[in-house]
Amino acid sequence: MKRSAVNEILDQSWSFMKGHGVHLPPFAHWTPDQMRAPEAAEVRARGLGWDITDYGQGRFDEMGLFLFTARNGSHEDLTSGRGMLYAEKIMISRRDQLSPMHRHNIKAEDIINRGGGTLVIELFAPDPAGGIDREAEVTVPTDGLARTLPAGGKLRLEPGESVTLMPGIWHAFWAEGGDCLIGEVSTVNDDRTDNVFEMKIGRFSQIEEDVAPAHLLVSDY
Repeated sequence: MKRSAVNEILDQSWSFMKGHGVHLPPFAHWTPDQMRAPEAAEVRARGLGWDITDYGQGRFDEMGLFLFTARNGSHEDLTSGRGMLYAEKIMISRRDQLSPMHRHNIKAEDIINRGGGTLVIELFAPDPAGGIDREAEVTVPTDGLARTLPAGGKLRLEPGESVTLMPGIWHAFWAEGGDCLIGEVSTVNDDRTDNVFEMKIGRFSQIEEDVAPAHLLVSDY
């Protein structure tokens, strides 16, 4: 993915978020030099900030996701069972843009449709070895109610609705009817080690530096 495309996606995504009344913390607006400075060490260490991925496939419009990590605890907190055990992200899934099938080993997450189109989530239960069980039903909590779907069932979330995905639950998602603003509230997030994809793909994009960055991405630090 070219840096010029990243800059354009950042601008478009920020406009979309503002249109839905989203306000971001001050570090969202820091320049690359500010983000590289010693004062930003904690922001970098916790993986906070802008994140754009095409999963290394070079087809962002078809397979990709925009993310902004607003807060995140640490592995040490999670290991000790006390402290900041949570994380929060703001995401945008463009219309018909796939976030491919994956699961998490540790992270439990609430996925919330914050506005825009319908968020469609395809779900599978894990088999005993951690792979995809293509026959078993899958049950997930949705806003206080348990929902049971067949293997590969598609859960449709309208604005305001949410689902809780526990570790091991396989899921892919996309937006229908328009771009979708998504909230994610989870346990401590580690995108470097806690994403298991069905396909042989990467979590982060390879960036071609054709222009200077408007803002650094999490993958830049």
